[in-house]
Amino acid sequence: MKILLRIKYLGTSFCGWQYQPNARTVQNTLTEAAEKMFGERCNITGCSRTDSGVHANDFCATVELSSMANKIPLDRIPTAFSKHLPSDVAVVAAAAVSDNFHPRYDVKYKEYIYKIHVGSVSDPFLYGRVWHYDRRLCENAVALMNECASALVGKHNFASFMAAGSKIEDTVRDVKYCTVCRDGDIITVKIAADGFLYNMVRIITGTLVLAGAGKLDKDGMKNILAAKNRAAAGLTAPPDGLYLNKVEY
Repeated sequence: MKILLRIKYLGTSFCGWQYQPNARTVQNTLTEAAEKMFGERCNITGCSRTDSGVHANDFCATVELSSMANKIPLDRIPTAFSKHLPSDVAVVAAAAVSDNFHPRYDVKYKEYIYKIHVGSVSDPFLYGRVWHYDRRLCENAVALMNECASALVGKHNFASFMAAGSKIEDTVRDVKYCTVCRDGDIITVKIAADGFLYNMVRIITGTLVLAGAGKLDKDGMKNILAAKNRAAAGLTAPPDGLYLNKVEY
């Protein structure tokens, strides 16, 4: 039996999603909770591998059980998990899926958001959840950032937005949308694609702040894409402001 879980977690004190023998990870934490619930060691597979410090509003993972293990109704599984999980991770929904369903390879697209705090003074209540960017941006920063973001929409080679040293050879991805909005002192970058390269969203965000500072225009962003060279793009934004926001199957 295979069950698809929808999960939320605050990544601040996790060393990412994937299992590590001597570190606190989301996969470890869920596996231990599932064993207590179902009475057997379960295979848990995630839809992605978020890095240390990265958060999730909607992360998906499957739990594989023997046919006799699950005696808990699906609609009560989130509540059952809550009794065994720490306060920084929660299962919010559960649904049965076919045995050949894969939470990673069956994804149509994923949406990430990145939150930038542009106030002059950092907010301790946002610590670990945003990138506090205290350098000056233009008054029309959001418009400038949106203009550059539009150059990323469509199917492109995103090699310039992949972490140096990554072993991925196929660097073409299809970006469905990339938009920027502002609410008070929080600028939010939202991007959806059929897949993402390592650090792709963080590098895109680090490049878009150059546009917000008036240092990059749409043609410049197109040139960065064409370069297929990590050195052509901006800095890699820190993990704190990154959230996996939606997974669509």
